[in-house]
Amino acid sequence: MINKTQFAYEPGEHEAESASHSYIMSLIAIIAGVPLPILNLIATLIFYLGNRKSTYFVRWHCTQALLSQLSMLFINSYGFWWTISIIFTDEKITNHYISYMVAIVVFNLIEFITTIYTAIQVGKGKHVSWWFYGTLTNMICKP
Repeated sequence: MINKTQFAYEPGEHEAESASHSYIMSLIAIIAGVPLPILNLIATLIFYLGNRKSTYFVRWHCTQALLSQLSMLFINSYGFWWTISIIFTDEKITNHYISYMVAIVVFNLIEFITTIYTAIQVGKGKHVSWWFYGTLTNMICKP
């Protein structure tokens, strides 16, 4: 799921710190915005926009963090609105709903742990590429 490789160059301490902050920003947004999934994406997008003219290492990791938050938005929003519909309508809790909510919790937990690990490694100047998101980031973010 995670591929730790050497980047094309050795990033400086400031670059590694800025890249690490992109993941920390998404963690803070997850904690603060749990009930509203859009807050996670907005916080990460603002950090991305503030660093889009930065070095390639920083831009690359800001882009990867943004892409992961974008997919989390869709997954969590569906669960959020499904829960709202159960609360405010006569819809019942079904096995499908419980299964989806369990899957959301597992997916969010994996993403949370992976984000912490990545923030630590990137803060040390090591390049961490996530499965799927890393490949997509390579296609989007050019040196």
